[in-house]
Amino acid sequence: MSTVLETEEQQALRAAVAALGKRYGRDYMTSVVRDGAHPRELWTEAAKLGYLGVNLPEEYGGGGGGMAELSIVLEELGAAGSPLLMMIVSPAICGTVIARFGTDTQKQQWLPGLADGTLTMAFGITEPDAGSNSHRITTTARRDGEDWLLTGRKVFVSGVDIADATLIVGRTEDARTGKLKPCLFIVPRDAPGFQRSQIDMELRAPEKQFELVLDDVRLPADALVGDGDAGLLQLFAGLNPERIMTAAFALGMGRYALGRAVEYARTRQVWKEPIGSHQAIAHPLAQAHIELELARLMMQKAARLYDEGDDIGAGEAANMAKYAAAEACVKAVDQAVHTLGGNGLTREYGIASLITAARVARIAPVSREMILNYVSHQSLGLPKSY
Repeated sequence: MSTVLETEEQQALRAAVAALGKRYGRDYMTSVVRDGAHPRELWTEAAKLGYLGVNLPEEYGGGGGGMAELSIVLEELGAAGSPLLMMIVSPAICGTVIARFGTDTQKQQWLPGLADGTLTMAFGITEPDAGSNSHRITTTARRDGEDWLLTGRKVFVSGVDIADATLIVGRTEDARTGKLKPCLFIVPRDAPGFQRSQIDMELRAPEKQFELVLDDVRLPADALVGDGDAGLLQLFAGLNPERIMTAAFALGMGRYALGRAVEYARTRQVWKEPIGSHQAIAHPLAQAHIELELARLMMQKAARLYDEGDDIGAGEAANMAKYAAAEACVKAVDQAVHTLGGNGLTREYGIASLITAARVARIAPVSREMILNYVSHQSLGLPKSY
């Protein structure tokens, strides 16, 4: 890694997290999934070492870094075969939104726990009938005296079973225009009327997916994050880190799969030479490596722009990074499985399960088609079809 792209501190962080990931590895994560458990041991140790809150303000127990540092942590854990998906949600989305826009009380209540891993927060934005169209969100909040009443449904919300609260994207009526505008609310897990049901997924991962029903959930006035008039800005402040971290998640997974394939290709011998000496095996692996490296460059650009406060520039780069990393990950995993042949489909080698997992980055948090829409409209200035 060139020192031009990463500081000495960032390089040291990358090496330290890689060492931590190696101590746990793919076998640990596989056993956690098999037992229906959560990777608490890794989460707790990463938190104690300061990795989970590396992006949060120092005054609240964080590391004072940014998305550049947090993305390094997730990428390296993923490259070791033990990614922590909730890093995307809890410190990256929720921690960032609260740190930037939360009230002093909200910051004091949540940031130290999010930084040291003792508190976890989920994030609910997707709805059954809205999908990628956040303008169709129907979860609404209305005033009832000093309180808010929140009603609606959310789907594909990760980790609600272990989260102390969920940051819910809803809409409130603008007093001046009468139009609905986005707002973010912190909903405690035990709030009356807040129900969850687990979605049965083919995807095997320690983080469970849930559908939420909010039936007139009564929240105090201070459950609203920051200023209700800045809802759209707050929302995008959380979505850019989400895309950067999804890129890191995909890069880590792609690197892990590629590493397993390269190791196999170096040693597997059915003719005179190891199969890695054959260009039909070597070249696709080389291409996968190139594409992962290119995607990381865009992720680093996005993280730097975001950390420097350039939300607009970061928005474009974060979308591109997420797109590039997802495509590179899917190709790397596919080529890894193909390189191993029949062994690539066995439980022993543990790569086949990544075929499903790799597709997540193409679909979530926003589909690759919606990113292509974004780039065609925002970057190229082409007209919309919707």
